[in-house]
Amino acid sequence: MQESKEIKALLTLIEDPDEEIFQTVSDHIVSLGKDIIPNLENLWENELSEATQERIELLIHRLHFKDLTEEIANWITAEGNLLSGAIIIAKYHHPNLHINLVLQEIEKIRRNTWLELNNYLTPIEKISVINSILYNYFNLTGIEIDYQKPDHFQINKTLETKTGNSISIGIIYLILCDLLDVPVSALNIPQQFLLGYFDDYFDITNPTGHPSQKVVFYIDPLSGQMYTHSDIELYFKRLDIPAEPAHFRAKKNHQVLSLLLSELSKCFDDDNNRYKMNELIQLKNMLDK
Repeated sequence: MQESKEIKALLTLIEDPDEEIFQTVSDHIVSLGKDIIPNLENLWENELSEATQERIELLIHRLHFKDLTEEIANWITAEGNLLSGAIIIAKYHHPNLHINLVLQEIEKIRRNTWLELNNYLTPIEKISVINSILYNYFNLTGIEIDYQKPDHFQINKTLETKTGNSISIGIIYLILCDLLDVPVSALNIPQQFLLGYFDDYFDITNPTGHPSQKVVFYIDPLSGQMYTHSDIELYFKRLDIPAEPAHFRAKKNHQVLSLLLSELSKCFDDDNNRYKMNELIQLKNMLDK
């Protein structure tokens, strides 16, 4: 943004010791939008005061977050796909994310998987192909959820490091299946992020059947391991909770991203980062509505 007299005056007031004045100035700067970020970055580089630098960093963060909320709102309105939604969330911590690198990596996985698939494969054979590409050829490694490692929740870092948790890898799995027209969706199984291979014709042949009957088998995105209905029934018995129909219904894209934000927010449950936790929950609430 061209530095007019008004902009120059606003930037000068960032270091004003009066907190009320700073808040007024901050609100005005944020209202100008992300185009002012280069001005702020230039000011930060030439600023000697650490306290003022922290104020500038906070302003830049507020501007990025404002832009992010607008992107989420547009994604909701457009009923965006899971890939674009996951990229938006990754931009919370990586505002300068190279989106094309993510898209290229996803396309590389899709192309390699597509070459191995054909219409004559059974559902288990299709998933075996996907597993082989993801975990053997691409070397994707799943680890248990660790709230000390927020990068493991983000699609760009999971693709870059080839390491992620069940949610980030599960999202990549879902994106890949969607691109390849393989009927896999996330489920509402308690305390787990499991995927289900769905029978596309079930609703036609069994319109009054239990939702669990629509799931052919289950997939753990940490490793690609497949589970039967008996395995899931045993799991519910261990938890000592009833297997409700809602547990077997496919999650929609906004529900998957809501879960991602909910779990990611837990990485910032401390005094220094509580504002990040609150912001991520704010984004989650937007999706829940």
